[in-house]
Amino acid sequence: MRAVALYSIKGGVGKTATAVNLAYLSAAAGQRTLLWDLDPQGASSFYLRIRTEVAKPKKLLRGKRPLDDAVKGSDFERLDLLPADPAYRRMDLLLDEAKKPKAQLRQLIAPVREAYDLLILDCPPSLTLVSENVFRAVDALLVPVIPTPLSLRTLTQLLDFLGAEGLAEVPVWPFFALADRRKRLHQGILAAPPDPRATMLATVIPYRSEVEQMGLHRAPVAAYAPGSQAALAYAALWREVAGRLGVAS
Repeated sequence: MRAVALYSIKGGVGKTATAVNLAYLSAAAGQRTLLWDLDPQGASSFYLRIRTEVAKPKKLLRGKRPLDDAVKGSDFERLDLLPADPAYRRMDLLLDEAKKPKAQLRQLIAPVREAYDLLILDCPPSLTLVSENVFRAVDALLVPVIPTPLSLRTLTQLLDFLGAEGLAEVPVWPFFALADRRKRLHQGILAAPPDPRATMLATVIPYRSEVEQMGLHRAPVAAYAPGSQAALAYAALWREVAGRLGVAS
């Protein structure tokens, strides 16, 4: 099983929309896909019409309950979800109680490796013990970046943190998201490479109304607007990510 995380220190960058759309496209390509909604806000769970509630979440995070006990099927073939739970807002405290606090997440996902081809983690916007667990549990970090100075700054902060913590070898795959080419600021940043420590992926996810409509349709963009620019962009991003992971696209 391969594992990737949609991660950003900053919120509102299109992280959850990308996680749901990539999970859908992965499943459509034949991959047995599990999406784990780690954000207590539960947006991924909402988009996939699954209740944000996990029975005995504390036992789950402490490793006293099998992870696959909490997995729910979605409306889409080969796509399962491990839903969010309000208790995840205390996830740092629960992970800190483990014998190896920074490796607990990696241990939790080990039993489901045979059941799935791809695991996608939708992460909360933070830089905490949860984040450190994610960094140690995945094959790559997919980092959406809005073409603005503040969003670029958070990418630099992430790379600085990984270097300082001895995690510089963790692959970081940033990509531009919510890009509006009508704005001169966006145009300028899209044309100039950001931090040289992490090369941007070629795909740019545009700022489109179809993405905002995910909350109305409660489905991935390709399920209700397959010919839209947003759907085509997510498909291109999936092909790029799948190629790097070495899985079928």
